[in-house]
Amino acid sequence: MKKTILAMLDDAAGLWPDEPYIMRKTDSGYAPTSFGETRRAARAFAAWLAAGGFSPDDKMAILGEGGPEWVEGEYGAFYAGLVSVPLSIKLTVDEILFRLDHSESRLILTTRNYLPKTLQVLERTANAAMTVVLLDEEGGKGKAAFAAWAAAHPARSTMRLALFETAAAEGAAALADSAGKAARTLEERAAAIGPDTVAMISYTSGTMSNPKGIMLTHLNLWTNSHDVFISFFTPRYRLYLMLPADHSFTHVCGIFTALWCCVSLWFVDGRGGGLAMLRNIPINMVESDPNFFFTVPAVASIFMKKIAATVEEKGRAVTALFNAGIEAGQRWIGDGYRRPSFAVRLKAFLPYHAAKLILFGTVRKKAFGKRIEFSVCGGSKADMRQQGFFAALGVPLLPGYGLTEASPVISSNLPSCCKYGTTGKPFPSVSCAIMDEAGNTLPPGEVGEITIVADSVMKGYYRNPEATAAVLKDGRLWTGDLGSMDEDGFLSVVGRARSLLVSESGGKYSPEIIEETVMSSTGVVDQIMVWCLYRKYSCALVGLDAARVKSLIAQKGIVSADELCRALQNEFYAFRGRPAAKAVQEKWEPRVFQIVEEPFSEKNGTINSTMKLVRRRAEEVYADLIEYSYTGEGSSTVNPRNIETLRRLFGLQ
Repeated sequence: MKKTILAMLDDAAGLWPDEPYIMRKTDSGYAPTSFGETRRAARAFAAWLAAGGFSPDDKMAILGEGGPEWVEGEYGAFYAGLVSVPLSIKLTVDEILFRLDHSESRLILTTRNYLPKTLQVLERTANAAMTVVLLDEEGGKGKAAFAAWAAAHPARSTMRLALFETAAAEGAAALADSAGKAARTLEERAAAIGPDTVAMISYTSGTMSNPKGIMLTHLNLWTNSHDVFISFFTPRYRLYLMLPADHSFTHVCGIFTALWCCVSLWFVDGRGGGLAMLRNIPINMVESDPNFFFTVPAVASIFMKKIAATVEEKGRAVTALFNAGIEAGQRWIGDGYRRPSFAVRLKAFLPYHAAKLILFGTVRKKAFGKRIEFSVCGGSKADMRQQGFFAALGVPLLPGYGLTEASPVISSNLPSCCKYGTTGKPFPSVSCAIMDEAGNTLPPGEVGEITIVADSVMKGYYRNPEATAAVLKDGRLWTGDLGSMDEDGFLSVVGRARSLLVSESGGKYSPEIIEETVMSSTGVVDQIMVWCLYRKYSCALVGLDAARVKSLIAQKGIVSADELCRALQNEFYAFRGRPAAKAVQEKWEPRVFQIVEEPFSEKNGTINSTMKLVRRRAEEVYADLIEYSYTGEGSSTVNPRNIETLRRLFGLQ
């Protein structure tokens, strides 16, 4: 097989032409689009692109909910030799504008839900001849909206709108023409596409700097999707895609990997747009009845809270059985790699297996469907509390690690080989080494920068040779992430090299270690960011889990905000008496935490489109609170600001 995405689609359509590939929610249930239908629509759209004057290496942006047309449109770009530029639906107008102009995109595919945002971008883009392709249309509303916009912006009269359905129909007619010109054009373009051809430019989220355009070749995507296939996929499995289609995790590990073994992809119902999609995630999960799904810690946390709330509605007895079973299950399973001692397992046996027999099966079925086997978690580090919870419930949350520069997965825990607290073993095609700044390979257990050599490593950053040279050295990708490899070959990620805490004397430490330790030891903290930049001590910004705090108030009979603040302080430092405390150096432990009334969110820019914490933005948004931590008054957690915040949040004295 030629190592390209097109060869994979051609093979899949040949082997399973009528098997379901893309499943989309409709008013009458989920409707399938087969592998064969996907290929035919993609080639038809490719013929339209070629006839419309779009040349190989032209860039095509995609902004919209995942579905058949999204996938067909991207494959169509590949067949025509164009480069795909997937964009997150969560990006702001300014963020989209930057990516559109930086990539030099000539056209953009979008949906009616995101046409208004697209039109705002078109008012300012440097390309005055942009073509918009509407992936879905409803009674001419999209065409009418574009016409009204065009009339109001005469300077943009060179822009045009096309409907995907119409474009595909015109392309199909051209391919059916007996003269065969369109078909020959596609064959010529396909022949020019090889493993080293750039297939897409995927932009970084920009958590630490301006976003960079990552050039991924067909070989990059072929290699990583093959690794994912042999690690997780079973023929004719159902995969639920709750993450957006543009997300590199969903994109490569879902859309492309499914081509290897006839896996059907079940998309979230996106017809209502952003908030509706969030509401639909748990509903569509059960409707799709998947064998597995991909997630990120933030979404896993939502499911965890929803399950806990559902159980609590059943009364104290059921809740007590569930919580005892989860706790015992975590002891029974241990780290997933080595079996705990006989004594530990004996003590955990009865409460764990009683909960499994009576409760866990029903809870699991109601939350995930009857087929569920496991989930794979990426995007950011999952805390041990999450991992233990889902493992005990019987839906193992398998943490992995990667970055888009590596297409994206580098390592992952597997259903057959898992060690909780790590990000698993590197994939078969990946050579991973932990190195110091001098380029020396470090022994097991020592922390250094994670570096890899693999066919999945990007070609480079688009129009940014300096940034490319900084991370690609002698064929090796320097990830910018700190980690270690243990004696068993499992990789653990410590954090970003550029996000380290820096003490007054210049010493450095990873905030992620502390943050995970706190999160895994208490349920009242929902969000946390630890900070120190040349200061005498570290501080933390904390967002609270309102439901857990209210439960704490009721449990302890708390009547004042002062009392609650002291109780929360005890909860925050609960990790001190647990094994997890060993991971935290005492001198880096936050002396004080400040409660944020406005949580980290996409709205204030502290959470990005991939649901990661944007630390530099959080420093800006909460600069006053951070500075307050280093005043005499604010150096104690039980301070006037925290007390007043708790009064407002929970209505206490």
